[in-house]
Amino acid sequence: MIIKSVIAAACIAIATPAAAHGPGETVTPNFEHAIPNIPGKSLIAVLVDYPPGAASSPHTHAKSAFIYAYVVSGAIESQVNDGPKRVYHAGESFYEAPGSRHSVSRNASATEPARLLAVFVVDSDDKALTTPVN
Repeated sequence: MIIKSVIAAACIAIATPAAAHGPGETVTPNFEHAIPNIPGKSLIAVLVDYPPGAASSPHTHAKSAFIYAYVVSGAIESQVNDGPKRVYHAGESFYEAPGSRHSVSRNASATEPARLLAVFVVDSDDKALTTPVN
């Protein structure tokens, strides 16, 4: 019985949105595991849901983080560092190198929701994955 309760609590924790990082965006943990053949590194995945017209505040990620971003549905407008703004559609992907500044991350549609899967390769002791830029 105790094991079932622990498993149920873990499932609820994973399914519950972790945080809203910007106006209207919801970030939900999806996966986290240490990388066995790379000591000190972990793989962390989160789903970022943007309602129509929603956006993230400008932000940086943990300094050790290499990020692979995959658009699951809808369209996401993104700008990393001083690169150009670009709209990525469902099935497209991009990356952020360690130390990057994510100036723009938003739903490109005012009428349809969008979903992004962000996969981090990060130092295992880095707990703050996202930090707003003022």
